[in-house]
Amino acid sequence: MRTLLNPYWLTAAFTSLVQLVLFLRWLYRRIRNDEIMRAFVRDMATNHLPHIYERLERLCERQGIERSPLPPVRWIDLSNRRRD
Repeated sequence: MRTLLNPYWLTAAFTSLVQLVLFLRWLYRRIRNDEIMRAFVRDMATNHLPHIYERLERLCERQGIERSPLPPVRWIDLSNRRRD
C-alpha cells in the first residue's frame, strides 16, 4: 500500500491521465472538424454552386460571352462504404 502512495507514482499517474485527456480532446476535435468540413463541402456543392452557375450564365448572356456547358458535380466516396 505504501508504494501506491509514493508521490512519484502519483505524479506519473496524474501526468499520464492529463495527457490521455488532452489526446482524447484533440482526437474528438479532429474528427468533429472533418465532419464539419465534409458537411460544408457537400452544402456548397448542392446548394450554392447551382446558384453561382446561374448567375455566371446571366453574366455571360449579358456580356455576350459564349459559355461552355456546366461541369457535373461528381461525388467520390473515400470511405469505401457501399450504399444500397
